[in-house]
Amino acid sequence: MTLENEYGIVYNLKRIRRLMKKFELVCPHRKPNPYKRMAKATQEHRAVPNLLQRDFRKEIPGLALLTGITYLPYSHSKMAYLSTVLDASTGEVLAYHLSDRITLDLAIDTVEKLVKQKRLKLPKEAFIHSDQGGHYTSPTFQNLLKKYKLGQSMSRRGNCWDNAPQESFFGQLIDHVDHLSCTTFEILKQEVNRYLRYYNNHRYQWGRKKMTPVQYRNHLMSAT
Repeated sequence: MTLENEYGIVYNLKRIRRLMKKFELVCPHRKPNPYKRMAKATQEHRAVPNLLQRDFRKEIPGLALLTGITYLPYSHSKMAYLSTVLDASTGEVLAYHLSDRITLDLAIDTVEKLVKQKRLKLPKEAFIHSDQGGHYTSPTFQNLLKKYKLGQSMSRRGNCWDNAPQESFFGQLIDHVDHLSCTTFEILKQEVNRYLRYYNNHRYQWGRKKMTPVQYRNHLMSAT
């Protein structure tokens, strides 16, 4: 292309390769990413439409479930990762999983805990909303949701406002959990457990009739 466009010389690829070999010319280039090629061929890691459309206040407990992952550095150079499922209607954290690895299991285990929890029976139309991170576009994760008959929704790419309550919750948690002072993973886990118990049962929220998430969930259920 350079020869043709800049010098008006048209050589076919065979001639160019022959001349390069003769004069020992090498043109380094990036090797194709085998995983990206495989994913494209098998249509893996698909994003799905935004079903939520920022309608966070469904007023139906368990209908719209928000999920995400946040980083919690601790003990100077160590890192932990927290995955949660937040009920958009009530603000209640229905499931969470803390790990020292950010593998796909982090999101998978959170969903498994969600379906096993006994506090709230999820509606038949329940769906999980997330960003377009690799955990959530993974075919393994998407097949898991289908297995449990959960719908799936995703934010637009790079738009944190489409999952604003989840991001706000992580901000509050980071403000209240002194993760940097935790010297071990177990201590960090205890602090996260303590805060989430407080958040669900004792943190009153102005926008939910000054009730805690659990109180507001019970309020909505008694009104139906």
